[in-house]
Amino acid sequence: MTTTPPELYPPIEPYATHRIAVGDGHELYAEEVGSPDGIPAVFLHGGPGGGLVPGARRFFDPERYRLVLFDQRGSGQSTPLGELAGNTTGHLVADIEVLRRHLGIESWLVFGGSWGTTLGLAYAQAHPTLVTGLILRGIFLMRRSERDWFYQHGLKHLQPEEWERFTAPIPPAERHDVLGAYHRRLHGPDDEEARRCAAAWGRWEAVNSSLRSDPDLIAHLTEDERALPMARILSHYVLHGGFLDSETQLLDGVDRIRHLPAVLIQGRYDLCCPPFSAYDLARRWPEADLHMVPDAGHSALEPGITRALLAATDRFADLLDPADATPAA
Repeated sequence: MTTTPPELYPPIEPYATHRIAVGDGHELYAEEVGSPDGIPAVFLHGGPGGGLVPGARRFFDPERYRLVLFDQRGSGQSTPLGELAGNTTGHLVADIEVLRRHLGIESWLVFGGSWGTTLGLAYAQAHPTLVTGLILRGIFLMRRSERDWFYQHGLKHLQPEEWERFTAPIPPAERHDVLGAYHRRLHGPDDEEARRCAAAWGRWEAVNSSLRSDPDLIAHLTEDERALPMARILSHYVLHGGFLDSETQLLDGVDRIRHLPAVLIQGRYDLCCPPFSAYDLARRWPEADLHMVPDAGHSALEPGITRALLAATDRFADLLDPADATPAA
């Protein structure tokens, strides 16, 4: 098995940026990269609240794709930063439609990672005729079992020293409900306590986002100006079950999208989004192509995950624009 990291497409800057009012006082930042005449695709970032990073642009062939990326409500360069009012999955699904119509796109490929898979599934199931396919990495269905794994009963057995650091801000009497205790503090009146909790929350997210902890990601998710808005949005969504109608909404809605081509990419040792969710989704969606990457965790930048994502976007370029397919060697 090769261990050479795959090459992403070269760094690229947007050829257009947009600020779009979507209601409830929210304004989205969006950008377009690649070819204006290329295959339309939309990139859904993780979190919720994570925002965009420039490297997200590099998973698509810029000569073949018109890639749209945007910061979801309250995230990144969208404003107001960290705003929770009018910020639910239903609002984000509606925002994707506002963005599509604003850009004059008829239909597009949906690419999402982590929380982006949750949002991507919700969007595709709400608007199946507007989606040409899905590439989903690190499946998260927002079920209680997944939330409990990360915030209460599961992952602490694999990361005992980090769990101790994560729960340190929470009094022992409240640790039977770590998520609820964090939510009260992150959204409480004590700003200093909220910031301390946000840093601990961000570290827990970061250290579990890849097989080997990335110091740069830890710094990014614990930076003072970023940590609190991100933690507030994420805890807001997780505590409320992603504002979905039921625990199994995204599984129950698969029949609406089974006709769409889909690739599911999952790290075997993903600590954030454990593989049972990808497996459950694939069982309900046998037409989807499940890639269980044997030597990877959660991060899109782990070599096996990156390789699978690049293969998927290249494959969809051929599928959605066969006249421009690269001849076989």
